[in-house]
Amino acid sequence: MRSFAFNVAYWIVSIGYGLTAAFAALAPGRGPASWVIRRYVKRMVQAMSIFAGIKLDVRGKDRLPAGAFIIASKHQSWGDGFATYDQFDDIAFVTGDHLEKFPLLGGVLKKLGAIVVNSCGGHEARQALAMRAAEARAENRKILIYPEGHLAPVGKKFKYRSGVWHMYRDFEVPVVPLATNLGLFWPEEKYEKHPGTATLEFLDPIPVGLPKDEFLARLEAVIETRTAELVAQATGQPVTPAVLINTPIK
Repeated sequence: MRSFAFNVAYWIVSIGYGLTAAFAALAPGRGPASWVIRRYVKRMVQAMSIFAGIKLDVRGKDRLPAGAFIIASKHQSWGDGFATYDQFDDIAFVTGDHLEKFPLLGGVLKKLGAIVVNSCGGHEARQALAMRAAEARAENRKILIYPEGHLAPVGKKFKYRSGVWHMYRDFEVPVVPLATNLGLFWPEEKYEKHPGTATLEFLDPIPVGLPKDEFLARLEAVIETRTAELVAQATGQPVTPAVLINTPIK
């Protein structure tokens, strides 16, 4: 019943706010659409708590540096975006172009300043990422990116992509790793939801200046290690390192 109630609420809230955001995107500037989306995100986090019984324990916000920075997050659940977006007043986020297939959403994403890239990667995707991220950086906005590029089941991981390092190098801002176990309660994009307290934990920022291989190795190690620990804490099972799986081909 929880899963059914949440999914009904999800679609009602999403359709209502989606239409409102589409109209708001017609107004000049980013403010009106951004205002609507921030309220939409808050309603979704509330729906997760009220209907699905999924509450959030957000840790480590005292570790966040001042000014602009990049958040590099583990991505286990469709709910990750709602949970993280709700922690900030204004944030740019990197997303795959698959979201543009939804009617009206493309215009809303553009107005929000979202960084939409080709989900398959490649040179053109890197160029688009650099250009749109530079626009967000010029506005001094924080940027959220999922380095794996895909939703990973709990206990699994994909190869970490280099796009986050290119932004880190080009903009010379710290990267804040973000670990989570939300996938235990809202697995990937699945219908079923499981009540409980999910944890999002901001980890110590990675300072600027690291070479590519060292940066990516450090980023993956801290995110995956802490994510495995959070999963173990929630399940009462031993800490088990994530298993690397093949990146899906789309």
